[in-house]
Amino acid sequence: MNHQTVGYIRVSSQSQNTARQLAGIKLDKEFVDVVTGSIKERTNLQACIDYIREGDTLVVDSIDRLARNLRDLQEIIQTIVKKGVAVKFIKENLTFTSQQDPIATLMLHMMGAFAEFERNMIRNRQREGIDLAKKKGKHLGRPPVDMKLSAKVKELKKKGLSIASIGQAIEKSAPTVYKLLRHND
Repeated sequence: MNHQTVGYIRVSSQSQNTARQLAGIKLDKEFVDVVTGSIKERTNLQACIDYIREGDTLVVDSIDRLARNLRDLQEIIQTIVKKGVAVKFIKENLTFTSQQDPIATLMLHMMGAFAEFERNMIRNRQREGIDLAKKKGKHLGRPPVDMKLSAKVKELKKKGLSIASIGQAIEKSAPTVYKLLRHND
């Protein structure tokens, strides 16, 4: 039976580089999810778990790439090692197999707890920043529609100009022109 080295990569957005996470590691197969850590449903993680077989090794860049909290992390690792698959975390230099290693289990709990703590701290700082911005009267979200520009766009449209021509005249994209035309209709 051929044992494979399978990689799992998770990035939070399309703009993040997936190649960086497992660069230099020879993989037989790779699964990539583009989803934030707070979302539990990960289509390609499930496909990866379904794909791996006894004797394979699943390689993940870091513990925080695999799960959103300690409980999920434990469940995922338990599911994988029950299949006879080793789970290797590169950054933490930890490997989990069906043979229970008490030190590795302790490290998993500690690192998973720290990752969960860090996510909660980020969430709290974000909430505090939003509250502070609101208190200072700062506008949150998209900028408001420019009423003068909206009126100008409507006037140009009444004159028979095309959407593309209006966009060029006001130096905005066609979707923005449509949005300005719809505003206050």
